[in-house]
Amino acid sequence: MKNLKKIKGDASFRKFYRKKSKNINSIIVLAKKEKIKNLIIYEAVNRILNKNNILAPKLFTENYKKNYIEIQDFGNHTIFKILKKKNINRLFYFKKIINLLCRMQLIKNRNITNFKNKIYYIPKYNEKVLINEANLFSKWYAQQNLKGSKKKTFSKKFNEVIRKLILKLHFKNDVFVHRDFHVSNLMLVRDKIGVIDSQDALIGNKAYDLASLVDDVRFKTSKSFKKKVYDYYLKKQKNLIKSKFKNDFEILSVLRNLKIIGIFTRLSLRDGKNKYIKLIPYSWELINMRIKENEVFLDLKNLLSQNFKKKIK
Repeated sequence: MKNLKKIKGDASFRKFYRKKSKNINSIIVLAKKEKIKNLIIYEAVNRILNKNNILAPKLFTENYKKNYIEIQDFGNHTIFKILKKKNINRLFYFKKIINLLCRMQLIKNRNITNFKNKIYYIPKYNEKVLINEANLFSKWYAQQNLKGSKKKTFSKKFNEVIRKLILKLHFKNDVFVHRDFHVSNLMLVRDKIGVIDSQDALIGNKAYDLASLVDDVRFKTSKSFKKKVYDYYLKKQKNLIKSKFKNDFEILSVLRNLKIIGIFTRLSLRDGKNKYIKLIPYSWELINMRIKENEVFLDLKNLLSQNFKKKIK
């Protein structure tokens, strides 16, 4: 179609096209693989967000048989692009994002009727999901970078260490978690912040999305800036046991960045998407920064030091 223009995609199996018309632009989301997640669940989570006054793309039309949905176009102004400009007050935008996150975490309505007329319930971010995610590091990165029998030995020990680490989380899985909450998935829409890429949302630990935002591998910030954003979140929270929250934040940050290293390695090896490989060194920096601050990471630090000496400082 002449009025469709392909636009930059993401790490998923989806393709995106901007549909231009006289009245209003829209986005065509095309997904031939993982259709349920990328079309039905994505749109259902957007409905839940909108129902709770969180700005997310609304559905215009759907043609599931032909592998696409047509949704609202939020334009091109990601918060990531805005923050990359000179003389931008980064903290101003991050405070707006934290305000949005606090509102998202208050969401109580966690089910919705999807466009297939079936009720969708946001699942729990349980221990099994966390373990499987962390094991992407072992399955892809470690398998690629370790030799011979070290692969199997590392995989077994890594799984044991991760299980013990997860048991040391304090907070319940009881808030909406976007699961990829960072400045590339947030859009400036008429002075409001809109949320995209929400198909992986679960009900989980309230420290997770903050860790995604503060320790974002795609957007480098100083340790002092990270602390300002973290502290602003704490100010917005009432009756939060700070020591327990800090523990969970650091554990989830490290687990997330291990997962990211695994995913970026997989994207390169399996899918031929090599642009993400350049982000892996910063993931290691973030892991190093967090494991220094908490003795809960002692076993993990020792294991990573033994197998990836140049990465753990």
